[in-house]
Amino acid sequence: MGSLWPEGHSSTLLCVGGSPGPEGLIASGAEGGEVTLWTQEGAIVGRLVLPGQEDITSTAFSPADSARLYVSHGDTVSVLDPRNLKGPVENFQGAGEEEINALALNETGSAVAVADDSGAVRILEIPGGRVCRSLRRHTNICSSVAFRPHRPNNLVSVGLDMQVILWGLQKTRPLCTLNLQDVAEEEDAHQQRPGQLFNPPLAHCVSVSSCGNILGCAAEDGRVHLMRIGSGSKLEQHGAIKAHTQGASQVHFISFFSHPYWMVTGGNDGQVALWDLGKHPVVAPEGKTGKTQATASQRRKGKSSGRRREQAQDKSKKKAEREEAEEDDDEAAAKEQEESMEEEKSGPKMSISHGDKVNGLCPAVLKGEPSIIVADQSTNLTVYPLSQL
Repeated sequence: MGSLWPEGHSSTLLCVGGSPGPEGLIASGAEGGEVTLWTQEGAIVGRLVLPGQEDITSTAFSPADSARLYVSHGDTVSVLDPRNLKGPVENFQGAGEEEINALALNETGSAVAVADDSGAVRILEIPGGRVCRSLRRHTNICSSVAFRPHRPNNLVSVGLDMQVILWGLQKTRPLCTLNLQDVAEEEDAHQQRPGQLFNPPLAHCVSVSSCGNILGCAAEDGRVHLMRIGSGSKLEQHGAIKAHTQGASQVHFISFFSHPYWMVTGGNDGQVALWDLGKHPVVAPEGKTGKTQATASQRRKGKSSGRRREQAQDKSKKKAEREEAEEDDDEAAAKEQEESMEEEKSGPKMSISHGDKVNGLCPAVLKGEPSIIVADQSTNLTVYPLSQL
């Protein structure tokens, strides 16, 4: 089903990113400082090994200038020119306090955010690379960062402290914080069987939908945690999908489908999954609210008429009616639980057994065909077409 793009690297792939535009290039990064540029057909445009041979942990093209490719390695962000891949155009050394795990650009290309091992998030001004903001709230490694579309002063970061933080850059303080461990414990209290164990929800990757309101966070518990940000940049609702049987390593919203709530995930279980979240309660909470209210109304009505029947009947029938009502309640509860389980089981629109741990994902339109590019533990990229959707 997938096609390989071989011979681009000699070391394990770590990341992949795409340039905007119909003819945009693809950039992949690997261990040992390897950067490779590809055409949309999978032909190699150029290869480079950066001095120092530090692992390339993230690649991102500027949304405003396709001639600027940003790559992170060690505590440095290097700027490359895809048209002349001979060496860095600029080096922003010390961009991170420690090793950088991920970088992200805002929509205008005027700022780069870097997440590092110290837990700090730093904002670099472009051009120049001057550190203009340092955001400190994570108590462990900060693993991923993303700007909110249409909101240039909002930034989301996640880390191995299980925190999801929405930042307001004007005052360099969190606007809201969600602890995934607390959320997972609440959910597990209702769902978990005795003796059942889950990995802690260490946060590995965050993505924001193109509308800017829905966040997805891939975590070590195999879930992708979903959050809706409302007016005033406050958390309105959260939920999760059980996406993978092992840790979820990647999540990316897709901008080129029918609505902004399509999402692709990858995991340590070697699975790549495509999701349509258009009807998920976090994305469309009004639908679930209406259903819940209607169900509650029906229950109240049923109980009320039940009481009237009991008053109209003699004591000899009360016991039988109570038993019958209890059976009805048990059936209704079982049906409700079954519906809830069906909702949980409304799984991905497409599930791909990739077979290797997923290190990086890049949704892209390649020569007009919607596709997913996968970077894994090997030295080859894999491309999966989504044309059957």
